[in-house]
Amino acid sequence: MKMNEGFSFSDDNKRYHSYSYSLKKRFGKKVFKVPLNLDLGCPNRDGSKGVGGCAFCSAKLSGDFGGDPEKDILTQYEQVRAVMDAKWSGGLCIPYFQAGSNTYSDAGTLRRLYEAALSLENAVGLSIATRADCLDEEKCELLGELAGRTYLTVELGLQTIHDKTAAAMNRCHSYEDFLKGYELLRKHGVNVCVHIINGLPGETPDMMKETAAEVGRLDIHAVKIHLLHVLKGTALAEMYERGEFRTLEREEYVGIVCDQLELLPSKIIIQRLTGDGDRNELIAPLWSRDKRMVLNMIDMEMARRGTYQGDKL
Repeated sequence: MKMNEGFSFSDDNKRYHSYSYSLKKRFGKKVFKVPLNLDLGCPNRDGSKGVGGCAFCSAKLSGDFGGDPEKDILTQYEQVRAVMDAKWSGGLCIPYFQAGSNTYSDAGTLRRLYEAALSLENAVGLSIATRADCLDEEKCELLGELAGRTYLTVELGLQTIHDKTAAAMNRCHSYEDFLKGYELLRKHGVNVCVHIINGLPGETPDMMKETAAEVGRLDIHAVKIHLLHVLKGTALAEMYERGEFRTLEREEYVGIVCDQLELLPSKIIIQRLTGDGDRNELIAPLWSRDKRMVLNMIDMEMARRGTYQGDKL
């Protein structure tokens, strides 16, 4: 029974357009992502755009929970899916290329890899994470072709619209770069999911809200809101240990996320409201380990305010 009668994109107590709601409406049953690793690298690691990667990125290129890149796609899929089946038996799957920049190769190689993923058992779509500066006309033509026959989403890491912050994080990537890639994808009819990070050093809550508001003005399919994690072995960890910034407190983060949800149009799917950091590598904030608590607090704060996604538009 629907509990939020005044909100069109929920059939439970959520006051935002959740990914699980969207997938259930589209496919009629449980769907989960299976993170795989193509090991394509990143231009911000190999010197093409920069070296060392983004300050917050782990040694595994933010693919800490994905498959073993030394194994083929089918083997990775079977291994990761076996773990997930124990939790969601019989669900449909979306192969998810998460680690690194998954359009960072030639179009012919990418076609072979993407087609292999789409041929996997119970695969009903494809999610591809990348940088906007790893896209061109030929690759977007390929992605547009795939989007015409499957549920394809390309996830673009923006993190912030503020170029000063991006430069400090060694993104080697500007908001203008992001917009060029985004526009090319939309030109070819590809669904775009935008990643943003809350708590980046030097950013105020108002700056984080500005990022969400700007993203909300774009013609996008979905958003992922991440909490900044300080992970061992990263440049960010060195900054943290030198006392150059502090991480957000849980109550601060919850308030900022709720502010952002109120600024995002209700049609935009919210794929994530916090991030998962490898518990063995996480330095701060340690409260992020209790993901369920964070999500419950967001639900409670939206209810306390009496607001829904998009209410401030």
